[in-house]
Amino acid sequence: MSLVKKLWVSVAILCGCYPLSAQELNCQVIVVDQQIQTAQATERQIFRQMEQTISEFMNTRKWTDDNFDEEEKINCKIEITLLTGSLTTGDYEGTAQITATRPVYNTTYESPMFLFVDRNFSFNYVQAQPLDFNDNVFFGDLSAMLGFYAYVIIGIDYDSFAENGGIEYIEKAFNVSSTAQSTSANPAWQRGDSRNRYWLIENLMSQQMASFREGLYKYHRLSLDTYTVEKAKAHENMLAFLKDLETINRLKPSSVLINSFLDAKAEELVGIFSTAEDPIKQAARDILVKIDPGKTARYNRITQIRGN
Repeated sequence: MSLVKKLWVSVAILCGCYPLSAQELNCQVIVVDQQIQTAQATERQIFRQMEQTISEFMNTRKWTDDNFDEEEKINCKIEITLLTGSLTTGDYEGTAQITATRPVYNTTYESPMFLFVDRNFSFNYVQAQPLDFNDNVFFGDLSAMLGFYAYVIIGIDYDSFAENGGIEYIEKAFNVSSTAQSTSANPAWQRGDSRNRYWLIENLMSQQMASFREGLYKYHRLSLDTYTVEKAKAHENMLAFLKDLETINRLKPSSVLINSFLDAKAEELVGIFSTAEDPIKQAARDILVKIDPGKTARYNRITQIRGN
């Protein structure tokens, strides 16, 4: 893994001794299948097999050239809700919520890093058929989508430990998306819906939004990880990041990447800035309301909660 993350985790586990594991993800997979009609209850076992197949794909595949100890793995979750499907053809349509967290140094807190709802999670799945995957070859929507999100999660996680530390994996996600775009009929790989996979990776690769990915390091490594000992400095760094988001929002209003970040971070931001000094908490509240007006009532709590 990245040297910065390796050193960070090594300090946290100095007193332990753990086996080495090559895999990077600790991914929980849930398939919600209640809307799929089946003739027999036993047929629902296909959905438990689907969960197992996806879990093995995410958790046993080696996504990077780095080695991870067990507690270094990135905690994430994929919850797939099947809306329609045929056990005969193996074609399914649904949605998926993908989330990931990151530990905060010297605490037991897991900070939400990524929250994204894929509204076109459609794929073909045949029981007992393995999922083939290659960054540059399209084997099917299911493995392409899973590989895409694995790389996005790893890239964002690495960005939080070193400035632009995850660029290699963001580029890999872009390659997966580009290959699928030229092959798959799934509209989420194409332009169109402003909150789909196409725009997620477009935002992550965009030079106009470079300060967002750079800010992940400032927000997490230079602020959250030092929050317990340098609270005032952490508030200043985080406010600077919010100002960067405000600038980005003027260039690319309502971008899916900023929306996704704020969906994941809203409660965390309220908790952090409610303990800041009055000028900073007011400035933070004002920026957040401007770029994310749908959560105004939530952000108002920043100035309503008495700081400490």
